[in-house]
Amino acid sequence: MLISLLDRSRTRTGFDDASALRHTVERAVHAEQIGMHRFWVAEHHGVPGIASGAPAVLAAAVASRTSRIRVGSGGVMLPNHQPLVVAEQFLMLESLFPGRIDLGVGRSLGFTEPVRAALRRDREAPDSFEADIAELRSYLDGAAPVTARPAAAPPAMFVLATGSGLEVAARAGLPVVLGGPVLQQDDPSALYRKHFRPSTVNPEPCVIVSLDVMIAADAAEARRLAIPEAWAMARSRREGEFPALESVADIEASPWTPQTRDRIEASLASTILGTATQVRSRLEELVERTGANEIMASTSTYDRSELFDADAALSQLVGAAG
Repeated sequence: MLISLLDRSRTRTGFDDASALRHTVERAVHAEQIGMHRFWVAEHHGVPGIASGAPAVLAAAVASRTSRIRVGSGGVMLPNHQPLVVAEQFLMLESLFPGRIDLGVGRSLGFTEPVRAALRRDREAPDSFEADIAELRSYLDGAAPVTARPAAAPPAMFVLATGSGLEVAARAGLPVVLGGPVLQQDDPSALYRKHFRPSTVNPEPCVIVSLDVMIAADAAEARRLAIPEAWAMARSRREGEFPALESVADIEASPWTPQTRDRIEASLASTILGTATQVRSRLEELVERTGANEIMASTSTYDRSELFDADAALSQLVGAAG
């Protein structure tokens, strides 16, 4: 079992956006030290609580500060980009950091309507995700009429998928990353495995499961550490804006409406949290149900020292040497 991290460069109250990016790089350095397999960064546009809108740029910063851990995107949202430009960015990363770069691609259209408008995206536009993946791969493989530069071995490619994206990943013969509501299904990877088309690079299906995982000395402490992210999610649904992470003390001192409490409980229910023993048991159940080859934790909390401790506990739990 491989263990990796997805860091979304969450902003924190009392810190500016630049600090969030530095925090991401520092977390990547720590992730390499404790033996994590991959470290991925995100693409979100115009979201107050997330500082990362350019994963290729941030991945370069992460890769320059590390030496062994795989670095990539979780992911580049293809509807926002020309495939040739994405190919050029990640071939450049692969040239600079050979054998360490992952290209995860997704299809999100943006957090709000103004963001979608700024990205020149129309919700009613035809879905070109599968065609974009094929075009991107042709540039990476050197098979397109236009040669993407620099010439380099193609980075490993992954599809962030829910719904029909599972079949897109399967038909492309690419590894798939599962997260969100799809994980509630009895066998969330069944469709992917059924339609998977082997390739020379990926002869077998490969499933990565991404979700929040929080380990602490006891279940109550793990729950406490998970509250800042759950609180932010609850606020985003109430206020329509995703906020920075707040300290647990500030959150506990704030008024909780019944609706907010219900939303926080729902968010916590989708997080694997508890002691090392409790988390190990739940991860084993998840791997058994999904057939996952890898767990990618997307955990965040306000206190960075506690976050680093939770990362280290997760790595030690499964012996995540990559």
